[in-house]
Amino acid sequence: MPEKKKQHGEAADLALDTDLGWAIRMVSSAFRSVATESVADLPGGARAYLVLVALAGGEPPSQLALAKEVSLDRTVMTYLLDDLEAHGLVTRRPDPRDRRARQVLITDTGRTRLTEVRHSLAAAEARLLTDLDDDDASHLRTLLSRVARTAQRESTAPDEAAC
Repeated sequence: MPEKKKQHGEAADLALDTDLGWAIRMVSSAFRSVATESVADLPGGARAYLVLVALAGGEPPSQLALAKEVSLDRTVMTYLLDDLEAHGLVTRRPDPRDRRARQVLITDTGRTRLTEVRHSLAAAEARLLTDLDDDDASHLRTLLSRVARTAQRESTAPDEAAC
């Protein structure tokens, strides 16, 4: 009898609804769909949104620091910033601490567009999180942010296997 319980428990552990990979894939796919729609009017779409969010608070970063923060290749970042600058959403200036580097700043137009997009995205997120109460939704965001920071560290950590 204990053997039967053990097998049943193992089967439950293997169910899709308890699999982290399945859950992440489903949420990622659904979020990508609603988010893509919400940021479609931004030049650069979701990448542009992340850049504007990163620029909205704090000290203006260099292009390279911004690329690292949002996990974009620096060449892709340059093209994206060119588009955002052409639409008046960001501006670049020489970094006063290092004249070889360029700081990126969000413009008033960029802040306005970011606010509009954030409202649209918040409505889409609310649809996705409809089965969670406010506390659960907040807790989920906190936990996902922690996991995302770990994932970002892992993706930028030197490959020890190469040593």
